[in-house]
Amino acid sequence: MASSAYTKPIFPSALSVSSGETKSKLCHVSFRKRISPTPIFQAQRERSLVVKNGVKTVEPTRTCASEDVGEKVKILVSEKLGEAGLRVLRELGHVECAYELSPEELCKKISACDALIVRSGTKVTREVFEAGKGRLKVVGRAGVGIDNVDLQAATEFGCLVVNAPTANTIAAAEHGIALLAAMARNVAQADASIKAGKWQRSKYVGVSMVGKTLAVMGFGKVGSEVARRAKGLGMHVIAHDPYAPADRARAIGVDLVSFDQAISTADFISLHMPLTPTTNKVFNDNTFAKMKKGVRIVNVARGGVIDEDALVRALDSGIVAQAALDVFTEEPPSKDSKLVLHENVTVTPHLGASTKEAQEGVAIEIAEAVLGALKGELSATAVNAPMVAPEVLSELAPYVVLAEKLGRLAVQLVSGGSGIKSVKILYRSARGPDDLDTRLLRAMVTKGIIEPISNTIVNLVNADFIAKQKGLRISEEKVVVDSSPELPVDSIQVQISNVESKFASAVAESGPISIEGKVKFGEPHLTCVGSFDVDVSLEGNLILCRQVDQPGMIGRVGNILGEQNVNVSFMSVGRTSRRKKAIMAIGVDEEPNKEALDNIGDVPAIEEFVFLKL
Repeated sequence: MASSAYTKPIFPSALSVSSGETKSKLCHVSFRKRISPTPIFQAQRERSLVVKNGVKTVEPTRTCASEDVGEKVKILVSEKLGEAGLRVLRELGHVECAYELSPEELCKKISACDALIVRSGTKVTREVFEAGKGRLKVVGRAGVGIDNVDLQAATEFGCLVVNAPTANTIAAAEHGIALLAAMARNVAQADASIKAGKWQRSKYVGVSMVGKTLAVMGFGKVGSEVARRAKGLGMHVIAHDPYAPADRARAIGVDLVSFDQAISTADFISLHMPLTPTTNKVFNDNTFAKMKKGVRIVNVARGGVIDEDALVRALDSGIVAQAALDVFTEEPPSKDSKLVLHENVTVTPHLGASTKEAQEGVAIEIAEAVLGALKGELSATAVNAPMVAPEVLSELAPYVVLAEKLGRLAVQLVSGGSGIKSVKILYRSARGPDDLDTRLLRAMVTKGIIEPISNTIVNLVNADFIAKQKGLRISEEKVVVDSSPELPVDSIQVQISNVESKFASAVAESGPISIEGKVKFGEPHLTCVGSFDVDVSLEGNLILCRQVDQPGMIGRVGNILGEQNVNVSFMSVGRTSRRKKAIMAIGVDEEPNKEALDNIGDVPAIEEFVFLKL
């Protein structure tokens, strides 16, 4: 997962700073290795400027190449789309449906098109955007996933990308329940047996679902609908999702729990997690080992969240009794796939959204999004194209990276199953509130909090919409301080309220998890954790340790990391007072292995620590 935490069950008073202690003073022990500035600033500036101009110059009445089109825009539909969606599209432009195009044929046609609508089968590559020659204004993906669209190229060429994330919710939930029941009662296996001329009643005795515990991993739209239906079947439902509001879960009768608690107590597990770097193969040998023996797993989300080889081993060992899969890491899977051919596995060919009603709903949703984009409107389902004035983006470039990394750090410090509801961003600046445009910074904090465990791409266009969709309330406060007016921002502080923390020292005196950062030497730095001052560059990964302030601690931890060939890039120690509590912040280039982390936790003077990925 995104972070590892270790807390010794002692010193409970460390959750807050006592009234007799003052805010920590930065200890004058700081090691820094200079690293060349990342090129992300320039890349983001180029993408944003192109998209900004691209979106602003949308001209829905421009003349198309085809003489019969007149002043209407031209829309190419390269995969089957419901008739209801086509009718919507024809209100604005000329629609050409051309299916099963080769890459060369698609590139040839796209040069005369203003919009392209695809499903999952068409690869919209950089070559397609290059062939569009700036005329292609919008690509619509009829569905949720956008793996087949080169977002980087789309943004560089000023092309907005929109998707249809809501229309297939019920269809996917129904398919999940169908697989759950079919698996529990061996429907597919028994059907195949009878068709093979056998009658094996005793072999295909199933298990009841009533009274059993179902863990819903990912409590978004589909996950919550699966939970509703499972409750109707008499199941006890628990869920894990760091963004799900506890009150919404309670209204359905669902308990939000931690990841480990969910997988270790469930009789059935239903996966509804997006595929991200954090969730890639999150169900592996280690997680299967934590599960109750005989657990049953359903996946109608993304194939890559499961290590398929590890699942085969878990099935063979009996840890996993059965699995029902609609999605796979590679689609279609190979004909000799051990997983697909396993006798305890039920499979379907990615049918989650395959109902007539869902297909019509997706068609209408994507058609409306594409039409809105062609009219110059900002779509709530846009997945790229931050629109920022050139001078604002140029000035805020290093703070953009700082804001996103603070968001990523803050979300990794959250523990427990209560869900994130409230985030506050505090900007300190010499400029007045009206002279500081923080929309992009707010969007980047939101991006950092949401993207690590979500398939949603967050930017200035959709940040507020996505936050609201996730039940996340983002508030801002601007404080005028005595600093250089030439700098747009002196510091950024991110606070997450009403949550438990994996690292108790990150909880500020006022109650929320609190981290703060600044831009120094053109690079983002972490400058405060809870009530402790630190100074560490936000590059690579980060280890935070709370310790008793005593000699030799830096050397001991440094030696442990060195023995495991983990390179330290930065190190900083902040403390409350001499020989009292201290926080050591260590920047590392590599991810320490379990042995290194265990050895750090075994150091007697270290009371808690957490490893965080940046």
